[in-house]
Amino acid sequence: MKTYPFAFDPTQPFDQQASDWIADVFYEILPEAGFEIRDEQIYMAFQLERAFSGNQTIFAEGGVGTGKTFVYLLYAILYARYTRKPAIIACADESLIEQLVKPEGDIAKLARYLDLTIDARLGKSQDQYLCLNKLDDARLGMDDAEVFREIYRGLPEFVRSRSTLQSFYPYGDRKDYPHLTDQQWGSLGWDVFQDCLVCPQRQRCGLTLSRDYYRKSAELIICSHDFYMEHIWTYEARQRSGQLPLLPAHSSVVFDEGHLLETAAQNALTYKLKHSQFESIVIRLLHGEIRESLAVTIEEAIAQSETLFALLESSSHQVPASDRRDIVWSQNLMREVDRFRGLLDAIEEELVLESGLFTLSDYQLRIVEEHLDMMQLALGLIKQPEQLISWVAEDQEEISFVIMPKRVKEVLKDHVFSQKMPIVFSSATLSIDGSFEHMAQSLGIENFLSFSVPSPYDYDQQMKVSLFPDNPSTDKMKLALSLLQQSEGRALILFPSQEELIRFKQDMATYPESMDFRFLYEGTAEISHLISTFQNDMDSILCAVTLWEGLDIPGPTLSQVLIWALPFPPNDPLFAAKRRDTNHPFEEVDMPYMLLRLKQGIGRLIRSREDRGMVSIMGKELNQEGVREKVNSILP
Repeated sequence: MKTYPFAFDPTQPFDQQASDWIADVFYEILPEAGFEIRDEQIYMAFQLERAFSGNQTIFAEGGVGTGKTFVYLLYAILYARYTRKPAIIACADESLIEQLVKPEGDIAKLARYLDLTIDARLGKSQDQYLCLNKLDDARLGMDDAEVFREIYRGLPEFVRSRSTLQSFYPYGDRKDYPHLTDQQWGSLGWDVFQDCLVCPQRQRCGLTLSRDYYRKSAELIICSHDFYMEHIWTYEARQRSGQLPLLPAHSSVVFDEGHLLETAAQNALTYKLKHSQFESIVIRLLHGEIRESLAVTIEEAIAQSETLFALLESSSHQVPASDRRDIVWSQNLMREVDRFRGLLDAIEEELVLESGLFTLSDYQLRIVEEHLDMMQLALGLIKQPEQLISWVAEDQEEISFVIMPKRVKEVLKDHVFSQKMPIVFSSATLSIDGSFEHMAQSLGIENFLSFSVPSPYDYDQQMKVSLFPDNPSTDKMKLALSLLQQSEGRALILFPSQEELIRFKQDMATYPESMDFRFLYEGTAEISHLISTFQNDMDSILCAVTLWEGLDIPGPTLSQVLIWALPFPPNDPLFAAKRRDTNHPFEEVDMPYMLLRLKQGIGRLIRSREDRGMVSIMGKELNQEGVREKVNSILP
């Protein structure tokens, strides 16, 4: 395989040769293959050349239809080949990853029309893979046991057999089980409380095997924002414990839908503590021939952990329209946290003495010490309540204590933007009133390049927008059905929360007129499978919570975007903390979030010059003149 798609001259700067070839691609090669020449695309190419040649950060804001994905992919591939290190393409979520790598996606198009062999591999988040231990529990359980037993029977032979000389390969991707509901997947998918380091099935785990595969990519590794930030956050800890980083050394990073990176960074820096996980880790120490003082301290710490988590549960209350519980902090609760931290200190001191007696393996000690250090760091943040957000999360079995730092820009500044490499933020919505300063400051970026190019589409001719304020005298479901009849289905309905989607699904089932349509609901199957079904069933209706960004379905299949309610942020501890930090929470927190998300949702409709359709926006807040004016101001 040729290293470069052009005749490389080692006596000339690589940057200029790459830029010249990319110009040829957009001026000659792609137009000859039937693509139109886009001035916006050519302008973006020359702007990105500055970032790649100077190893700088750039905000690349391009409206829908500007072809920004082609531009950043070409530069990322060429520089990966030049540096012999892969580029990272980080998407906002897993569904956007699938959009990029699907058979008719942009990577496949570049490979086909430019006659390139592109080594692109997926680095999916851990929760997108099957956990063998959870599957073992699920197939012995009561709910859907036969479904899970069938999944087990379908696993590769090397998982179920311990024979030698077997060929291992990746398996267990969420996408491989498209018909499982999200609830069913939750019973067997990896979660943060799995202790993979000591798992006896680790070497046959699909997640482990997938990491071995994508780490060997020569050109592109495609992952989510969350996964990239987890790589950053766990890099040093994994090195200390003798593990490879989640991602290999790389030549550049592209954050597609980059306006969402701050949220991903906060999620990655979040600590999740659970009593059962702590107990399972420290109780291993009791299996060795340890001193009595250490055994007593461990037993006391386990008892105190149980007391603390019981108190957290009784000191928290459910947040409406959220799956989180808000904590009411008291002196008693703070005392129990301090007592637990003191016992963790005591265990760590005992382990120092124990290590000198060689009664425990270094490997076991490292695992326990890493976990105790993490817990101490997390619980230590409670001493600075103004710097953190905390809540209790419930699952079917027990509660989790979640601790999230408010501001992550220091971590991003030190561990991401201090690296000497090109970093590209790509999105249609990066600036506010033409300025990128708000985005840069929130991420800790001091020096950056930027540009903005508008969409080439004629929205006045291609799209009709209508506002429908909620009205007590109007049956909202009948109004929605009437609008869906106008577009003959072929619609994307976007909801601001899972609760509203579920309520819509329940209410719609009571209307006989709904039988005229096929509704596809997010959560009832794997998301990329639902998107594919929607594309192939011309008259269907896709109802979703997470597809405000990135969904790209040109043509008549998507002829209407219906916004069920304005996407104001949820009423949960994260946004409650942001609201408390400002004197004008509605104007400075709620409204900017809603307008940005709404603009992204509207952008799902027109994806080509031939597209035509309607956007219908509903919501009770549209009855407020100020909100209505703001909504009208962001319409294309």
